[in-house]
Amino acid sequence: MFENLSDRLTGALNKIKGYGKITESNIGDITRDIRLALLEADVNYKVVKEFINNVKEKALGEEVKKSLKPGEMFAKIVKDELVDLLGKENEPLIIVKPMTILMMTGLQGSGKTTTTGKLALLLRKKYGLKPLMVACDVYRPAAIDQLKQLGKELNIEVYSEGKGDAVQIAKNAVEYAKENGYNYVLIDTAGRLHIDDELMDELDDINNEVHPNEILLVLDSMMGQDAINVIKGFDERLPLTGSILTKLDGDTKGGAALSIRHLTDIPIKFIGVSEKMDGLENFYPDRMASRILDEGDLVGMIEKAESVIDEQSAIKTAKKMQKGKFDLEDFLEQLNQIKKLGPLENLIKLIPGAKKMGLNKVNIDPKQMAHIEAIILSMTPDERSNPSILKASRKRRIAKGCGRSVEEVNKLLKQFEQMKVMMKQMNKGNFKIPF
Repeated sequence: MFENLSDRLTGALNKIKGYGKITESNIGDITRDIRLALLEADVNYKVVKEFINNVKEKALGEEVKKSLKPGEMFAKIVKDELVDLLGKENEPLIIVKPMTILMMTGLQGSGKTTTTGKLALLLRKKYGLKPLMVACDVYRPAAIDQLKQLGKELNIEVYSEGKGDAVQIAKNAVEYAKENGYNYVLIDTAGRLHIDDELMDELDDINNEVHPNEILLVLDSMMGQDAINVIKGFDERLPLTGSILTKLDGDTKGGAALSIRHLTDIPIKFIGVSEKMDGLENFYPDRMASRILDEGDLVGMIEKAESVIDEQSAIKTAKKMQKGKFDLEDFLEQLNQIKKLGPLENLIKLIPGAKKMGLNKVNIDPKQMAHIEAIILSMTPDERSNPSILKASRKRRIAKGCGRSVEEVNKLLKQFEQMKVMMKQMNKGNFKIPF
């Protein structure tokens, strides 16, 4: 996420942190680096010009001149300006009682239908709502099938009438939702160009018929500055309440995210950070600025863990660790919890200073975890609870059963014993678990 921009900005800020004072001369070199970094990231040139002027003006103010650590003050100014550029504060999703209606719009291929599924899942898991997805892309049968398939995978109902009048389908779906106790309706509309008057009229008609509380525009973050024209085009025809940036886990420059709010005043409400169905996150300008500047996002990391890890299971395992009774069955259970967090390298990047420590380059092969899981699953319950009984013949049987080598079985057992020793040492050192 914003790898090149992040490298360039943190490189520029590291230069100035060593300066004893800030002058127009030395700040010129740093702001030149920042300007180039932003332009290369495809940030709109008007936005870049205003950003640099604001940073210069504040950096040459009396507060910075009198500061004991002017370099750190400059870094704070840059971060504050980034937060301001991204929208200052999180814009929450609109939720009204007894029922909220949301309309999803966007260009074809922006990831709108998949994002509808992701958002429905988030609404159920995070907000405890009962969502209904509505298939209103009547021009592309594959889109209807895709939404139905997502509904089946997520166990979320999809209202569909197949091909027909999208406006009438949306109206019928809202009535169906009222009659069947749904409290959030997500209308997935057909992808269209903002210059296609006929299709834009259809969105107008849906808006006038069902009066959605929220109208979100789904944008591919790899579009660059074209995203500004798209969002302005849709906003001229519809009362947009926010946007969702998809594919931020890809090789995106970041220009769209840094330009949208400032140039259009349309808030970014969510970002797509992975292809998995739980890969949709609320957008927080301050957290995104921290990620860009390699300050990590510990709050996001904790929220991610809390959303997928079973608390009671974690407490039970922690107590067993404390008593020295942690076995391979428990270890397998923890592996399954970790897998729910998604790619571990994405989680590692949320650690403050990850780039400085080289952790942003870490590539964890998911096959390694699969191999460990296969080895443990090839053991009997007795062997998992008491690994000390694993002699040569048993190890050969386990290796053969999972298609791995005896050396890999030995390596896993050795690592497991080392982990148990470490847990005992922590316990002796008064690192008590507070339950």
